[in-house]
Amino acid sequence: MSKVMVLGSGGREHAIAWKLAQSPAIEEVLCVPGNPGTAQEDKCRNLPLSPLDSAALISAAHAERIALVVIGPEAPLVTGVSDALRRSGIPVFGPNAAAARLEGSKAFAKEFMERHGIPTAAYGRFTSLEAGRQFLQSCALPIVVKADGLASGKGVVIAATRAEAEEALARFLAWGPVLLEEFLEGEEASFIAILSEGQVLPLAGSQDHKRLSDGDQGPNTGGMGAYSPAPILDTAMNERVRREVMQPMARALQAEGLSFRGFLYAGLMITRDGPKVLEFNCRLGDPETQPLLLRLRSDLYPVLRAAALADPLPTTLDWDPRTALCVVLAAPGYPEAVRSGSPILGLPVHEAEDAKIFHAGTATRDGDIVTAGGRVLGVTALGASVAHAQQRAYDLAASIHWPGQQLRKDIGWRARRRS
Repeated sequence: MSKVMVLGSGGREHAIAWKLAQSPAIEEVLCVPGNPGTAQEDKCRNLPLSPLDSAALISAAHAERIALVVIGPEAPLVTGVSDALRRSGIPVFGPNAAAARLEGSKAFAKEFMERHGIPTAAYGRFTSLEAGRQFLQSCALPIVVKADGLASGKGVVIAATRAEAEEALARFLAWGPVLLEEFLEGEEASFIAILSEGQVLPLAGSQDHKRLSDGDQGPNTGGMGAYSPAPILDTAMNERVRREVMQPMARALQAEGLSFRGFLYAGLMITRDGPKVLEFNCRLGDPETQPLLLRLRSDLYPVLRAAALADPLPTTLDWDPRTALCVVLAAPGYPEAVRSGSPILGLPVHEAEDAKIFHAGTATRDGDIVTAGGRVLGVTALGASVAHAQQRAYDLAASIHWPGQQLRKDIGWRARRRS
């Protein structure tokens, strides 16, 4: 029996810990720091450490005889926590800092894709307002403005006017370089694979909902809901993404001497000309993780440990054929001025069959579970169809409330329109 450690405290990490704890090979999952949801899971224990404190993590991992560390969020990857753990002899699932620049710097990712012929949108990189303004004068509208570094899903503006583009350009330049990028027409999808030193093991397809409000309106968020499978990623398109994006990326990483043992997430736009990459993340998407892991029938632990050790990966994973759909319940003010601290009322005492409520931004105060972040809960359910999964998730969400709660009421609308 083995112990594993999961770094992070969001809905993605709750889902990972929950799934790993189901493995018959796992004795205990240590969640660092975890959340009130992980604290309630069988075989899970929260450790009050920072996921960025390499020294404390190494000490705890050795003391607990950890067989595998799984890094959930992007910040520990970009800052080199995986490198430090590996140097101390601890198996880690998560790329090293050099490879994590694919997420840490959008400019690095675009230049990498250009070098290796990965399909993506045309762009320019700017460090001054004047140069960016001059570039905008010749650009077609709308245009996409992106902050170069990590922005938790909120560093992107799709500008319909040049004035709007200039405002976003000026705002993002305060953080660092900015990309001005061609707007791609099509439908977005998320394609995630496990990469390990050239090996590629795709997960099931999924689709996220980035905008705050129904009908894909309002500001970008970290994600207001997701579902899997995504009809846009049918068998033919899945194979095309694997052939044109994932396998070339695995070869390119090896060619440039970048060790990659983790999840590679391709945010895609499926255009008339085929799939094009909007962004790369070096970890599971959130909230895509929640429906994906609710559908996954395979034991996750041996797959992640094999990837961490660069051992051979299985050729396929076993997926529940049903649809899983996740509805995010968000705090008032999200994604800008989040207001936290409200008691969460109506959380079910017993879990519903084929459904799961994942904690994302919660805390415990005086015995109550309270809101403690922008995205608070991910209410996730399986159903025989998209419509059935949608109904089950929203029925479960209807009992949960706090003042100012926000949620979209149309998660899965693209898939329902197709059907």
